[in-house]
Amino acid sequence: MLKIIIPVILLLLIIFFWKKIEEFFYNKFKIKLNYIVVALAIIVLAILGLLLYD
Repeated sequence: MLKIIIPVILLLLIIFFWKKIEEFFYNKFKIKLNYIVVALAIIVLAILGLLLYD
């Protein structure tokens, strides 16, 4: 049961506070976090696709 509840709570917190997280990273590193998230999502989907295809 905790295996499901903890990731869901973490995901909801990230969704609720996304704007603050993005502003923090932009002020700290001067890079848009959206570009990193999109790139990582594409890479993860590509890897999953390759693993599931075989």
